[in-house]
Amino acid sequence: MFELHHLTANEQLDGLRRGEWTSHELVEHYLARIERLDAGLGAFAEVTPALARSRAAAVRELSPALPIWGLPFADKDLVARAGVATRYGSRARATHVPEVSDELAATLDAAGGVSLGKTATPEFGFPSYTEPLVGPIARNPYDRAIGAGGSSGGAAVAVAAGLLPFAPGSDGGGSVRIPAAATGLVGLKPSRGRVPALSGFGSLAGLPTAGPLARTVADAALLLDAMTGDSGRPWATTPPTWDGGAFLSAAVRGEGRFSIGVSRFTPWAAQHDIVIAPEAEEALAVAARELDTLGHGLEELTFDDEPGYGPAFRAVWQGGAAALPLDDADLARVEPLTRWLVETGRRLPARALAESLAFLAGFERRFIAQAARVDAVLTPTLALTPRPVGWYDADDGERNFEQQVLYTPFTSMVNVAGLPAITLPVHVTAEGLPMGVQLVGRAGREDVLLALGAQLERRLHWQRRHPAAWSE
Repeated sequence: MFELHHLTANEQLDGLRRGEWTSHELVEHYLARIERLDAGLGAFAEVTPALARSRAAAVRELSPALPIWGLPFADKDLVARAGVATRYGSRARATHVPEVSDELAATLDAAGGVSLGKTATPEFGFPSYTEPLVGPIARNPYDRAIGAGGSSGGAAVAVAAGLLPFAPGSDGGGSVRIPAAATGLVGLKPSRGRVPALSGFGSLAGLPTAGPLARTVADAALLLDAMTGDSGRPWATTPPTWDGGAFLSAAVRGEGRFSIGVSRFTPWAAQHDIVIAPEAEEALAVAARELDTLGHGLEELTFDDEPGYGPAFRAVWQGGAAALPLDDADLARVEPLTRWLVETGRRLPARALAESLAFLAGFERRFIAQAARVDAVLTPTLALTPRPVGWYDADDGERNFEQQVLYTPFTSMVNVAGLPAITLPVHVTAEGLPMGVQLVGRAGREDVLLALGAQLERRLHWQRRHPAAWSE
Protein backbone atom coordinates (compact mmCIF):
# COMPACT_ATOMS: atom_id res chain seq x y z
CA MET A 1 0.00 0.00 0.00
CA PHE A 2 1.32 3.42 -0.96
CA GLU A 3 2.17 5.83 1.85
CA LEU A 4 3.69 9.28 1.69
CA HIS A 5 6.97 8.25 3.33
CA HIS A 6 7.57 5.85 0.42
CA LEU A 7 8.33 8.91 -1.71
CA THR A 8 11.70 10.60 -1.80
CA ALA A 9 12.01 14.12 -0.44
CA ASN A 10 12.22 15.42 -3.99
CA GLU A 11 9.04 13.58 -4.95
CA GLN A 12 7.27 14.94 -1.88
CA LEU A 13 8.36 18.46 -2.80
CA ASP A 14 7.12 18.05 -6.36
CA GLY A 15 3.75 16.89 -5.04
CA LEU A 16 3.54 19.84 -2.68
CA ARG A 17 4.18 22.26 -5.51
CA ARG A 18 1.59 20.56 -7.73
CA GLY A 19 -0.99 20.67 -4.93
CA GLU A 20 -1.32 16.87 -4.67
CA TRP A 21 -0.91 17.07 -0.89
CA THR A 22 -0.21 19.77 1.66
CA SER A 23 2.53 20.33 4.17
CA HIS A 24 -0.08 19.68 6.86
CA GLU A 25 -0.74 16.21 5.42
CA LEU A 26 2.97 15.39 5.32
CA VAL A 27 3.45 16.61 8.88
CA GLU A 28 0.50 14.58 10.16
CA HIS A 29 1.76 11.49 8.37
CA TYR A 30 5.22 11.71 9.91
CA LEU A 31 3.94 12.67 13.38
CA ALA A 32 1.73 9.58 13.35
CA ARG A 33 4.68 7.37 12.40
CA ILE A 34 6.83 8.93 15.11
CA GLU A 35 4.15 8.34 17.74
CA ARG A 36 3.67 4.74 16.62
CA LEU A 37 7.28 3.66 16.10
CA ASP A 38 9.81 5.87 17.85
CA ALA A 39 9.50 4.34 21.31
CA GLY A 40 11.38 1.31 20.00
CA LEU A 41 13.87 3.23 17.88
CA GLY A 42 14.99 6.24 19.91
CA ALA A 43 15.29 8.64 17.01
CA PHE A 44 13.79 11.66 18.76
CA ALA A 45 14.85 13.49 21.91
CA GLU A 46 11.84 15.80 21.63
CA VAL A 47 8.76 15.90 19.38
CA THR A 48 6.90 19.21 18.92
CA PRO A 49 3.52 18.47 17.28
CA ALA A 50 1.88 21.82 18.05
CA LEU A 51 4.79 23.85 16.70
CA ALA A 52 5.00 21.62 13.62
CA ARG A 53 1.30 22.03 12.83
CA SER A 54 1.48 25.78 13.29
CA ARG A 55 4.51 25.97 11.03
CA ALA A 56 2.86 23.78 8.36
CA ALA A 57 -0.04 26.22 8.25
CA ALA A 58 2.32 29.20 8.04
CA VAL A 59 4.37 27.88 5.10
CA ARG A 60 1.30 28.07 2.88
CA GLU A 61 1.93 31.80 2.77
CA LEU A 62 5.56 31.35 1.71
CA SER A 63 6.90 30.98 -1.81
CA PRO A 64 6.70 27.42 -3.19
CA ALA A 65 10.06 28.13 -4.85
CA LEU A 66 11.84 27.84 -1.48
CA PRO A 67 14.30 24.90 -1.52
CA ILE A 68 12.46 22.65 0.96
CA TRP A 69 9.06 24.38 1.01
CA GLY A 70 6.73 22.53 3.39
CA LEU A 71 8.98 19.49 3.91
CA PRO A 72 9.34 18.03 7.41
CA PHE A 73 12.75 17.68 9.07
CA ALA A 74 14.02 17.77 12.66
CA ASP A 75 16.83 19.66 14.38
CA LYS A 76 19.67 17.69 15.89
CA ASP A 77 19.63 18.13 19.67
CA LEU A 78 22.84 20.15 19.49
CA VAL A 79 21.03 22.91 17.58
CA ALA A 80 19.06 25.41 19.64
CA ARG A 81 15.49 26.23 18.61
CA ALA A 82 13.75 28.98 20.56
CA GLY A 83 11.16 27.62 22.98
CA VAL A 84 12.08 23.95 22.45
CA ALA A 85 14.00 21.88 24.98
CA THR A 86 17.61 21.56 23.80
CA ARG A 87 19.45 19.11 26.04
CA TYR A 88 22.65 18.50 24.02
CA GLY A 89 22.24 14.85 25.00
CA SER A 90 23.24 15.68 28.58
CA ARG A 91 21.74 15.44 32.05
CA ALA A 92 23.60 18.69 32.78
CA ARG A 93 21.25 20.46 30.36
CA ALA A 94 18.11 18.41 30.97
CA THR A 95 15.90 21.47 31.59
CA HIS A 96 17.48 23.88 29.10
CA VAL A 97 15.04 25.77 26.86
CA PRO A 98 16.76 28.42 24.70
CA GLU A 99 15.19 31.78 23.95
CA VAL A 100 17.00 32.23 20.62
CA SER A 101 17.42 29.78 17.75
CA ASP A 102 20.81 28.85 16.36
CA GLU A 103 21.59 30.04 12.87
CA LEU A 104 21.20 26.58 11.30
CA ALA A 105 17.62 26.28 12.57
CA ALA A 106 16.86 29.75 11.21
CA THR A 107 18.47 28.89 7.86
CA LEU A 108 16.28 25.81 7.41
CA ASP A 109 13.20 27.80 8.42
CA ALA A 110 14.09 30.41 5.81
CA ALA A 111 14.38 27.61 3.26
CA GLY A 112 10.75 26.62 3.96
CA GLY A 113 11.25 23.55 6.17
CA VAL A 114 8.98 22.37 8.99
CA SER A 115 10.73 21.10 12.13
CA LEU A 116 9.02 18.23 13.95
CA GLY A 117 11.33 18.34 16.96
CA LYS A 118 14.81 17.23 18.01
CA THR A 119 16.73 14.13 16.98
CA ALA A 120 18.77 12.24 19.57
CA THR A 121 22.47 12.88 19.97
CA PRO A 122 25.15 11.71 22.44
CA GLU A 123 26.36 14.05 25.15
CA PHE A 124 27.52 17.31 23.54
CA GLY A 125 28.06 15.39 20.29
CA PHE A 126 31.49 14.01 21.23
CA PRO A 127 31.00 10.22 20.90
CA SER A 128 30.56 8.33 17.63
CA TYR A 129 27.60 6.42 19.06
CA THR A 130 24.24 7.65 20.38
CA GLU A 131 23.48 6.11 23.77
CA PRO A 132 22.99 9.14 26.06
CA LEU A 133 21.90 8.69 29.66
CA VAL A 134 19.54 11.66 29.40
CA GLY A 135 17.40 10.28 26.60
CA PRO A 136 16.75 7.46 24.18
CA ILE A 137 19.34 5.10 22.72
CA ALA A 138 19.29 5.45 18.94
CA ARG A 139 18.79 1.88 17.74
CA ASN A 140 19.57 0.70 14.24
CA PRO A 141 16.31 0.01 12.38
CA TYR A 142 17.95 -2.98 10.66
CA ASP A 143 18.66 -4.64 14.04
CA ARG A 144 17.63 -2.92 17.24
CA ALA A 145 20.36 -4.62 19.23
CA ILE A 146 22.83 -2.67 17.09
CA GLY A 147 23.63 1.01 17.57
CA ALA A 148 23.07 3.68 14.95
CA GLY A 149 26.42 5.42 15.32
CA GLY A 150 26.78 9.07 16.12
CA SER A 151 26.71 11.77 16.82
CA SER A 152 23.84 12.31 14.34
CA GLY A 153 22.46 8.91 15.33
CA GLY A 154 18.89 10.00 15.96
CA ALA A 155 18.74 11.78 12.62
CA ALA A 156 19.95 8.65 10.84
CA VAL A 157 17.42 6.40 12.58
CA ALA A 158 14.58 8.79 11.74
CA VAL A 159 15.41 8.84 8.03
CA ALA A 160 16.18 5.13 7.72
CA ALA A 161 12.93 4.14 9.44
CA GLY A 162 10.78 6.57 7.45
CA LEU A 163 10.07 8.96 10.33
CA LEU A 164 11.49 11.87 8.29
CA PRO A 165 12.20 12.34 4.57
CA PHE A 166 15.70 13.67 5.37
CA ALA A 167 17.50 15.27 8.29
CA PRO A 168 20.32 17.72 8.99
CA GLY A 169 23.25 16.54 11.06
CA SER A 170 26.59 17.95 12.11
CA ASP A 171 30.00 16.41 11.57
CA GLY A 172 33.14 17.24 13.57
CA GLY A 173 34.94 13.93 13.16
CA GLY A 174 32.53 11.79 11.16
CA SER A 175 29.22 12.45 12.90
CA VAL A 176 27.15 12.53 9.69
CA ARG A 177 29.03 9.82 7.80
CA ILE A 178 29.28 7.27 10.62
CA PRO A 179 25.54 6.94 11.35
CA ALA A 180 24.70 7.17 7.64
CA ALA A 181 26.99 4.20 6.96
CA ALA A 182 25.56 2.23 9.89
CA THR A 183 21.92 2.72 8.82
CA GLY A 184 22.13 2.49 5.03
CA LEU A 185 21.91 6.18 4.17
CA VAL A 186 23.69 8.79 2.11
CA GLY A 187 25.55 11.20 4.38
CA LEU A 188 27.51 14.21 3.19
CA LYS A 189 30.07 16.28 5.09
CA PRO A 190 30.56 19.53 3.12
CA SER A 191 33.78 21.47 2.66
CA ARG A 192 34.84 23.73 5.49
CA GLY A 193 32.88 26.96 5.07
CA ARG A 194 30.31 25.55 2.64
CA VAL A 195 27.46 25.85 5.16
CA PRO A 196 27.74 29.36 6.64
CA ALA A 197 25.54 28.51 9.64
CA LEU A 198 28.10 25.94 10.81
CA SER A 199 31.20 26.73 8.83
CA GLY A 200 33.85 25.24 11.12
CA PHE A 201 35.86 28.45 11.19
CA GLY A 202 34.90 29.29 14.77
CA SER A 203 36.14 26.04 16.30
CA LEU A 204 39.49 24.49 17.18
CA ALA A 205 41.09 23.19 13.96
CA GLY A 206 37.94 24.08 12.00
CA LEU A 207 36.50 20.59 12.44
CA PRO A 208 32.66 20.77 12.53
CA THR A 209 30.24 21.53 9.74
CA ALA A 210 26.59 20.73 9.08
CA GLY A 211 25.53 18.20 6.47
CA PRO A 212 22.53 16.19 5.25
CA LEU A 213 21.43 12.59 5.81
CA ALA A 214 19.04 11.14 3.25
CA ARG A 215 17.98 7.95 1.47
CA THR A 216 19.06 9.17 -1.97
CA VAL A 217 21.85 11.29 -3.34
CA ALA A 218 19.38 13.77 -4.83
CA ASP A 219 17.61 14.16 -1.47
CA ALA A 220 20.95 14.85 0.24
CA ALA A 221 21.71 17.45 -2.43
CA LEU A 222 18.30 19.06 -1.96
CA LEU A 223 18.88 19.50 1.76
CA LEU A 224 22.44 20.69 1.21
CA ASP A 225 21.15 23.41 -1.10
CA ALA A 226 18.82 24.52 1.70
CA MET A 227 21.57 24.40 4.33
CA THR A 228 23.97 26.59 2.36
CA GLY A 229 21.73 29.55 3.08
CA ASP A 230 23.41 32.87 2.38
CA SER A 231 26.32 31.77 0.18
CA GLY A 232 27.33 35.37 -0.38
CA ARG A 233 28.98 35.59 3.02
CA PRO A 234 32.70 36.29 2.82
CA TRP A 235 33.66 32.98 4.46
CA ALA A 236 31.47 30.75 2.25
CA THR A 237 33.17 28.53 -0.34
CA THR A 238 30.37 28.40 -2.89
CA PRO A 239 31.92 28.88 -6.33
CA PRO A 240 30.68 32.20 -7.77
CA THR A 241 29.52 30.55 -11.02
CA TRP A 242 26.94 28.42 -9.18
CA ASP A 243 23.40 29.54 -8.42
CA GLY A 244 20.59 28.20 -6.26
CA GLY A 245 19.90 24.48 -6.61
CA ALA A 246 23.36 23.67 -7.97
CA PHE A 247 23.91 20.65 -5.75
CA LEU A 248 20.57 19.11 -6.67
CA SER A 249 21.33 19.75 -10.32
CA ALA A 250 24.68 17.96 -10.02
CA ALA A 251 23.04 14.99 -8.32
CA VAL A 252 20.21 14.71 -10.85
CA ARG A 253 22.56 14.92 -13.83
CA GLY A 254 25.07 12.48 -12.35
CA GLU A 255 27.50 13.13 -15.18
CA GLY A 256 31.26 12.92 -15.62
CA ARG A 257 34.22 10.58 -15.57
CA PHE A 258 36.74 11.08 -12.83
CA SER A 259 40.07 9.80 -11.50
CA ILE A 260 39.71 7.96 -8.19
CA GLY A 261 42.37 6.86 -5.75
CA VAL A 262 41.52 3.76 -3.70
CA SER A 263 43.03 3.93 -0.22
CA ARG A 264 42.94 2.24 3.17
CA PHE A 265 45.05 4.97 4.71
CA THR A 266 44.27 6.12 8.21
CA PRO A 267 46.54 8.41 10.23
CA TRP A 268 45.49 6.57 13.41
CA ALA A 269 47.48 3.47 12.39
CA ALA A 270 50.65 4.71 14.10
CA GLN A 271 49.01 4.55 17.55
CA HIS A 272 46.35 1.87 17.14
CA ASP A 273 46.13 -1.58 15.64
CA ILE A 274 43.52 -0.81 12.99
CA VAL A 275 41.84 -3.92 11.61
CA ILE A 276 39.53 -3.61 8.59
CA ALA A 277 36.71 -6.14 8.83
CA PRO A 278 35.99 -8.38 5.82
CA GLU A 279 32.61 -6.68 5.43
CA ALA A 280 34.29 -3.29 5.09
CA GLU A 281 36.68 -4.74 2.51
CA GLU A 282 33.73 -6.18 0.61
CA ALA A 283 32.02 -2.78 0.53
CA LEU A 284 35.20 -1.19 -0.78
CA ALA A 285 35.50 -3.88 -3.46
CA VAL A 286 31.88 -3.38 -4.56
CA ALA A 287 32.36 0.36 -4.94
CA ALA A 288 35.66 0.00 -6.77
CA ARG A 289 34.24 -2.58 -9.16
CA GLU A 290 31.19 -0.48 -9.99
CA LEU A 291 33.22 2.70 -10.46
CA ASP A 292 35.58 0.83 -12.77
CA THR A 293 32.63 -0.52 -14.77
CA LEU A 294 31.32 3.04 -15.10
CA GLY A 295 34.56 4.05 -16.78
CA HIS A 296 36.27 6.00 -14.02
CA GLY A 297 40.03 5.76 -13.72
CA LEU A 298 41.01 3.93 -10.54
CA GLU A 299 44.45 3.63 -8.94
CA GLU A 300 45.82 2.63 -5.58
CA LEU A 301 46.69 5.74 -3.60
CA THR A 302 49.11 5.82 -0.69
CA PHE A 303 49.82 8.51 1.89
CA ASP A 304 52.78 9.12 4.16
CA ASP A 305 52.59 7.81 7.72
CA GLU A 306 51.49 10.43 10.25
CA PRO A 307 52.74 9.37 13.69
CA GLY A 308 51.87 12.72 15.24
CA TYR A 309 48.23 12.70 14.15
CA GLY A 310 46.71 10.68 16.97
CA PRO A 311 48.16 12.71 19.86
CA ALA A 312 47.40 15.99 18.07
CA PHE A 313 43.78 15.14 17.25
CA ARG A 314 43.20 13.79 20.73
CA ALA A 315 44.55 17.01 22.28
CA VAL A 316 42.30 19.16 20.10
CA TRP A 317 39.28 16.95 20.87
CA GLN A 318 39.99 17.32 24.58
CA GLY A 319 40.63 21.04 24.15
CA GLY A 320 37.21 21.46 22.56
CA ALA A 321 35.59 19.65 25.47
CA ALA A 322 37.49 21.83 27.93
CA ALA A 323 35.68 24.87 26.60
CA LEU A 324 32.23 23.50 27.45
CA PRO A 325 30.51 25.80 29.99
CA LEU A 326 30.33 23.17 32.74
CA ASP A 327 30.88 23.96 36.41
CA ASP A 328 31.60 21.44 39.15
CA ALA A 329 27.92 20.67 39.66
CA ASP A 330 27.51 20.07 35.93
CA LEU A 331 30.56 17.81 35.83
CA ALA A 332 28.98 15.68 38.53
CA ARG A 333 26.04 15.04 36.19
CA VAL A 334 27.83 14.40 32.89
CA GLU A 335 28.84 10.95 31.65
CA PRO A 336 32.30 9.50 32.38
CA LEU A 337 33.58 10.02 28.83
CA THR A 338 32.61 13.69 28.87
CA ARG A 339 34.11 14.21 32.31
CA TRP A 340 37.36 12.58 31.15
CA LEU A 341 37.49 14.75 28.03
CA VAL A 342 36.77 17.96 29.97
CA GLU A 343 39.13 17.31 32.85
CA THR A 344 42.03 16.15 30.68
CA GLY A 345 41.43 19.06 28.32
CA ARG A 346 41.52 21.58 31.14
CA ARG A 347 44.84 20.17 32.32
CA LEU A 348 46.33 20.44 28.84
CA PRO A 349 49.09 23.09 28.67
CA ALA A 350 48.46 25.91 26.23
CA ARG A 351 51.73 25.15 24.46
CA ALA A 352 50.69 21.51 23.88
CA LEU A 353 47.38 22.63 22.39
CA ALA A 354 49.11 25.18 20.16
CA GLU A 355 51.57 22.55 18.93
CA SER A 356 48.72 20.15 18.22
CA LEU A 357 46.84 22.76 16.21
CA ALA A 358 50.01 23.51 14.24
CA PHE A 359 50.50 19.81 13.51
CA LEU A 360 46.94 19.39 12.24
CA ALA A 361 47.33 22.46 10.03
CA GLY A 362 50.39 20.80 8.52
CA PHE A 363 48.52 17.51 8.12
CA GLU A 364 45.82 19.37 6.19
CA ARG A 365 48.37 20.65 3.69
CA ARG A 366 50.12 17.28 3.35
CA PHE A 367 46.91 15.30 2.90
CA ILE A 368 45.54 17.65 0.26
CA ALA A 369 48.85 17.67 -1.61
CA GLN A 370 49.08 13.87 -1.69
CA ALA A 371 45.47 13.50 -2.85
CA ALA A 372 45.77 16.23 -5.49
CA ARG A 373 46.39 13.93 -8.45
CA VAL A 374 42.89 12.40 -8.24
CA ASP A 375 39.39 13.86 -8.25
CA ALA A 376 38.25 11.73 -5.31
CA VAL A 377 39.65 9.26 -2.79
CA LEU A 378 37.69 6.07 -2.06
CA THR A 379 38.02 4.57 1.43
CA PRO A 380 35.91 2.48 3.78
CA THR A 381 33.68 4.61 5.98
CA LEU A 382 33.88 2.26 8.96
CA ALA A 383 36.56 -0.30 9.77
CA LEU A 384 34.08 -2.59 11.55
CA THR A 385 30.46 -3.57 11.14
CA PRO A 386 27.93 -1.43 13.09
CA ARG A 387 28.59 -1.90 16.80
CA PRO A 388 26.14 -3.48 19.29
CA VAL A 389 24.38 -1.28 21.81
CA GLY A 390 26.50 -1.25 24.97
CA TRP A 391 29.74 -2.17 23.16
CA TYR A 392 31.58 0.99 24.24
CA ASP A 393 33.16 1.17 27.67
CA ALA A 394 30.88 3.33 29.79
CA ASP A 395 33.41 4.10 32.54
CA ASP A 396 36.95 4.20 31.14
CA GLY A 397 37.45 7.29 28.95
CA GLU A 398 40.77 6.07 27.57
CA ARG A 399 39.34 2.73 26.47
CA ASN A 400 36.19 4.38 25.10
CA PHE A 401 38.23 6.76 22.96
CA GLU A 402 40.29 3.87 21.60
CA GLN A 403 37.15 1.93 20.72
CA GLN A 404 35.84 4.88 18.75
CA VAL A 405 39.11 5.09 16.82
CA LEU A 406 39.05 1.36 16.01
CA TYR A 407 35.51 1.66 14.65
CA THR A 408 35.90 4.97 12.79
CA PRO A 409 39.53 5.50 11.75
CA PHE A 410 38.78 6.95 8.29
CA THR A 411 36.55 9.93 9.04
CA SER A 412 38.27 12.50 11.28
CA MET A 413 41.13 13.11 8.83
CA VAL A 414 38.62 14.59 6.37
CA ASN A 415 37.46 17.13 8.96
CA VAL A 416 41.06 18.10 9.69
CA ALA A 417 41.70 18.59 5.98
CA GLY A 418 38.47 20.61 5.55
CA LEU A 419 37.45 18.54 2.52
CA PRO A 420 34.02 17.30 1.45
CA ALA A 421 33.17 13.62 1.82
CA ILE A 422 30.14 11.49 1.07
CA THR A 423 29.16 8.12 2.51
CA LEU A 424 27.27 5.78 0.19
CA PRO A 425 25.47 2.57 1.32
CA VAL A 426 26.90 0.24 -1.33
CA HIS A 427 26.82 -3.10 0.51
CA VAL A 428 24.82 -5.27 2.91
CA THR A 429 26.44 -7.89 5.17
CA ALA A 430 25.31 -11.49 5.43
CA GLU A 431 23.50 -10.44 8.63
CA GLY A 432 21.59 -7.76 6.74
CA LEU A 433 23.47 -4.75 8.12
CA PRO A 434 24.40 -1.86 5.81
CA MET A 435 28.06 -1.10 5.04
CA GLY A 436 29.10 2.14 3.40
CA VAL A 437 32.10 3.56 1.61
CA GLN A 438 33.48 7.08 1.71
CA LEU A 439 34.43 9.28 -1.21
CA VAL A 440 36.59 12.29 -0.30
CA GLY A 441 36.63 15.15 -2.78
CA ARG A 442 38.68 18.23 -3.48
CA ALA A 443 37.81 21.38 -1.57
CA GLY A 444 34.58 22.91 -2.85
CA ARG A 445 33.81 19.96 -5.15
CA GLU A 446 30.72 18.47 -3.57
CA ASP A 447 29.32 18.38 -7.10
CA VAL A 448 31.83 15.67 -8.08
CA LEU A 449 30.91 13.56 -5.06
CA LEU A 450 27.20 13.94 -5.78
CA ALA A 451 27.70 12.98 -9.42
CA LEU A 452 29.67 9.87 -8.43
CA GLY A 453 27.07 8.98 -5.83
CA ALA A 454 24.23 9.35 -8.32
CA GLN A 455 26.00 7.05 -10.77
CA LEU A 456 26.51 4.36 -8.12
CA GLU A 457 22.94 4.73 -6.92
CA ARG A 458 21.61 4.03 -10.41
CA ARG A 459 23.55 0.77 -10.50
CA LEU A 460 23.10 -0.45 -6.93
CA HIS A 461 19.56 0.86 -6.15
CA TRP A 462 20.16 1.16 -2.42
CA GLN A 463 17.11 3.42 -2.16
CA ARG A 464 15.01 0.26 -2.54
CA ARG A 465 16.41 -1.33 0.63
CA HIS A 466 14.47 -0.67 3.81
CA PRO A 467 14.37 -2.00 7.37
CA ALA A 468 11.25 -3.72 8.69
CA ALA A 469 10.09 -0.49 10.37
CA TRP A 470 9.59 1.00 6.92
CA SER A 471 6.42 -1.05 6.42
CA GLU A 472 5.06 -0.77 9.96
